[in-house]
Amino acid sequence: MKKLDDFRLKLGNKELVPIMIGGMGVDISTTELALEAARLGGIGHISDAMVPAVTDRLYKTHFVKDKLKKYKYNADNNDKSVVQFNLDNLAEATKIHVSKTMEQKQGDGLIFINCMEKLTMNNPAGTLEVRLKSAMDAGIDGISLSAGLHLGSFSLIKDHPRFHDVKLGIIVSSSRALNLFLRKTARLNRLPDFVVVEGPLAGGHLGFGMDWADYDLKSITREVIDFLAEKDLSIPVIAAGGIFTGSDAVEFMELGASAVQVGTRFTVTNECGLPEKVKQEYFKADEDDIEVNLLSPTGYPMRMLKKCPACHSGVSPNCEAFGYLLDAKGNCDYITAYNTELAKQPEAKKIIVKDKTCLCYHMRKFNCWTCGHYTYQLKDTSYKLDNGDYQMLTAEHVFKDYQFSVNNQVALPEPEAG
Repeated sequence: MKKLDDFRLKLGNKELVPIMIGGMGVDISTTELALEAARLGGIGHISDAMVPAVTDRLYKTHFVKDKLKKYKYNADNNDKSVVQFNLDNLAEATKIHVSKTMEQKQGDGLIFINCMEKLTMNNPAGTLEVRLKSAMDAGIDGISLSAGLHLGSFSLIKDHPRFHDVKLGIIVSSSRALNLFLRKTARLNRLPDFVVVEGPLAGGHLGFGMDWADYDLKSITREVIDFLAEKDLSIPVIAAGGIFTGSDAVEFMELGASAVQVGTRFTVTNECGLPEKVKQEYFKADEDDIEVNLLSPTGYPMRMLKKCPACHSGVSPNCEAFGYLLDAKGNCDYITAYNTELAKQPEAKKIIVKDKTCLCYHMRKFNCWTCGHYTYQLKDTSYKLDNGDYQMLTAEHVFKDYQFSVNNQVALPEPEAG
């Protein structure tokens, strides 16, 4: 009976345990979680989602406060086009987060950063370029390009001295998306070092429409592997989304994948950045507590626990402090939805916005409980305590369970004393 440890992921001259922990933002995939994955010989991610807010909380910087102070005069204005990020501050925040992580790295594994194209920040190309280059400057091992087609991302960094050194990969949900990316970047003589194929059961934003249930990860993974073979391209394919056990992972390795990316089971580990009370919500969730909705202003469907505080919350837009999803003209679908509801009930003390949610506010507050499809099975991975809560896990325990388990089994942790 094969186990995941019987395989290895080859990236350049590195051989790695074929386990990649996904880059869950905002600081859900923490430095500590990424460090554990690297120490154990796999790949860990941090995320650059809302990185100025993350560094403020972790390292006592004041990027958000300074931005709010500069644009506070505009707080009551529906037009947010004047609100811009200071690119030097954005670069500094990224470098702090990445360098503080990399200087602690031990083991034979790698640490990547997840970079979302949909964080448009009222200057899509400019802010994306700064985030990518600053991560490279700070010594990151690799970058996973997510939440978008990233057709221009390689061009933004083509002149960086580490362009051919850093491991660069793209997250796609179809061979068509991968083909578009490869065609656009062909003239740069730089192939991606890996391709993450993310299926419809993943957590958070999905690369599908609301017909997501019509697709399955195995079919898409096979399609991408066949596409690369037809193009005579030897690029490792990493399957992601709904891989809950080591046996699940082995099935994808035998299909031709080079590794798996996992996230859901690590959300209830000590090293995960979610508050413990939120981790308990994940443990206790049932299947009917999970939904895919269109609340995200990005336009992508998003999977989450439907009782999370972000759902139908009408917080006042605070783009002067945040503004991570403002498009190139300073627009955001949440602002539009909020103002529509405000016009209907101008005297109301509490606004309910059903169409969209303010991701900037709620992700920062850990109020948007995005989750994978199989979150409802987390209760089967630990022990229920006398107070009704579940025993927290360690990242090492979950990592090694993926690595060594067989027969679709999940190893329970050592019970805590008492």
